[in-house]
Amino acid sequence: MRHDAIIVGGSFAGLSAATYIARGRRRVAVIDAGSARNRFAAHSHGFLAQDGADPQAILSTGRRQLAGYAEASLIKATAMDARAIDGGFAVVLDNGDTLEATKIVLAFGVSDTLPDVPGLRSRWGRDVLHCPYCHGYEFAGRSLGVLHTAPHSAHQAMLIAEWGRTTLFLDGADMPDASTCEALGGRGVTIEASPVRSLVGCDGRPLDVLLEDGRSALVGALFIAAPTRLNSDLAERLGCAVDDGPLGPIIRTDAEKMTTVPGVYAAGDVARAPHTVTWAASDGVTAGLSVHRTLVFG
Repeated sequence: MRHDAIIVGGSFAGLSAATYIARGRRRVAVIDAGSARNRFAAHSHGFLAQDGADPQAILSTGRRQLAGYAEASLIKATAMDARAIDGGFAVVLDNGDTLEATKIVLAFGVSDTLPDVPGLRSRWGRDVLHCPYCHGYEFAGRSLGVLHTAPHSAHQAMLIAEWGRTTLFLDGADMPDASTCEALGGRGVTIEASPVRSLVGCDGRPLDVLLEDGRSALVGALFIAAPTRLNSDLAERLGCAVDDGPLGPIIRTDAEKMTTVPGVYAAGDVARAPHTVTWAASDGVTAGLSVHRTLVFG
C-alpha cells in the first residue's frame, strides 16, 4: 500500500509528526518496535500539562488518539532497510513486508551507552539519571553525584550543583586542569578521584557509591552524561549526512527538519541535542507540518 508518509519510530517525535500529517488528511504509517528511550523512567517532567505523568501512559494515549484518524496506521515492527524508489521511498520491515511512501520521517531515537559499573544499569532512570531539568527537582536539596564519562562531565557537575551539594566522581580519570578545579570549587563541587567499584541501593533510599579504596559515599541521585548511539542505520542507508554531536551522532537537518536527502526528514533525539520530550514532540510537529506542506506544494 502506498502512503504519503512513513514515520520510522513511534515515540514523542514520531507520533507528533504522524498526528499532524493525518490531520492534514494524508495517509501516514508509523513503524515502531515499542522500545522508547525513556521506558526506564516512571515519570516525565517538564512536559506542559503532563508533569509527573508516566511517559509510557502518555505514549499509549498518543497511539490511541492517532489510531482514531482513518488516514493513520500503526505497525509494530522494526524497519530494517530503506531506499529511494521512483517517486519516493521503500521501507523493508523485519516481517518481510515493504511499505512505500512519498516522504519519510526518521524518528527512531537513540540509546544511551552506560558505563560498565556494577549496579548502575539496574538503577538507570530511577536514581541514575542524565537530565537535571527532567529529574533534578525531585532530588533537590540532597547530596548528588556526577560520574565522569567525558571531558564535559565537569561542566555537568557545575550545573548539577544548582540542585544540591555535588560530588564529581572522576572514576580514575585525570584531575581537571587548575581553572576547571577552581570553577568547580566556586560552585561547591567536591572532587572524588578514586575509581568507582559499584553502586548499591534500594528504592527510596540513598544510593551508595562504593569506591575502590574501600570508602563509600551516599548520594540521592547520580547523574551521567552517557554517550548515545542511533538506534538504526537507516539515515546512512538513505545517504543522509550525520554529524558528531556533543554526546553522539546527530542526523543533520534544516529548520524544517529535512535531512540532506530531499524527502527525508528527521525529528527528535536523532536530530538534535540536548534532548527532552518537549523538544522531541516539537520537532515532530515541525517535521509533520513540513512534510504535509511539501506534499501539497511540492
